[in-house]
Amino acid sequence: MLALSHYNSTASPLPGFLNASRGKLEARVAVEGLSQQGNFTLVQPTTAGAIVVILSMTLGIISNIVALFILVNAYSLQRRRSKATFLLFAASLVVTDFVGHVIPGALVLRLYLHGGVRPEALNSSDGLCQFLGGSMVFFGLCPLFMGCAMAAERCLGVTKPLLHSSLVTKTRTKICLCVIWLAALCVAMLPCVQLGSYTYQDPGTWCFIKVLRDTEEVDVAFVALFSGLGMTCLAVALVCNTISGLTLVLARLRRQPGSHHPAKSHDIEMVVQLVGIMITSCICWSPLLIFGLMTAIRSYAGSIGDDLSSYKTLMVMGVRLATWNQILDPWVYILLRRTVLRKIYLIAKCQAGLRGNKLGRWEPTSFHSTEKKEVHQV
Repeated sequence: MLALSHYNSTASPLPGFLNASRGKLEARVAVEGLSQQGNFTLVQPTTAGAIVVILSMTLGIISNIVALFILVNAYSLQRRRSKATFLLFAASLVVTDFVGHVIPGALVLRLYLHGGVRPEALNSSDGLCQFLGGSMVFFGLCPLFMGCAMAAERCLGVTKPLLHSSLVTKTRTKICLCVIWLAALCVAMLPCVQLGSYTYQDPGTWCFIKVLRDTEEVDVAFVALFSGLGMTCLAVALVCNTISGLTLVLARLRRQPGSHHPAKSHDIEMVVQLVGIMITSCICWSPLLIFGLMTAIRSYAGSIGDDLSSYKTLMVMGVRLATWNQILDPWVYILLRRTVLRKIYLIAKCQAGLRGNKLGRWEPTSFHSTEKKEVHQV
């Protein structure tokens, strides 16, 4: 031992340095090889990721506050019951998006600031992961449910106005909102009764349904329920908005040039906004709904194999797109208002030269309603 110590203390430090460097290089190559094979996960949340989360949260908070101010102001000035019902739905959607943007965003930011979880903990869960995963499912289903309910309500109001006036009231609208929140909460809490589970997802900064590793039958059923409900809501909204849009277009084309129906301007505005919400939801949520179900099925069948890293990337891309839904939704109400639509229509009409065409029946005055005060203030 003394001889060895003496040799190490008197020998040149260069061989030791080379050996250490070679050992570090070999370890790094081994880790990268395991990572590429999907057997090991490098969990290295970057500072840039935390900055992106902060900027996203700030933009989402500002957008939702502005949209909520516009909707509340319009609701206080609105005297038409059908429009008031729509504004109540829309304001509830914006509030849900706001809360759903702040709570999960704050938890993800906390995980980023703490460097994420260890690689060996990716397949585990704790109280924070359970709450974050449940929040993502709850605040993901709520906007989809509300968009579907709003589309169905407008379809009934456009196609069957008398039936709509007798069935749809503010009280029933509030009950419907409570049912939507309760239904989404029940789905999100299914793991509490062992029907599915939440786990940390790569890169260890967010939680979602277990879809990548050790997927069981209940996990596949849970993902199928989540994706099935989401895709069904998008499909129903697409059908209802298509029917509403076609009904309004046919009514405009059949209307006599000298007649005016100011009330139709409300329907036009609401249907245009619903189409904007539907398009935004389809773009933002479809990837996560589809990729999540595909990943869970392949993981349960054991056929992912070398494609594991690709599915991890798809899941991360899907959840990032889904978070943008809560940022883009408020801009639908900010940009697609009657005052903005009227300006867009005037510009498009001047460019296309449609003054003598049938589309000329879409006069600018049709975007005015009897509540002129509301238009100018909103």
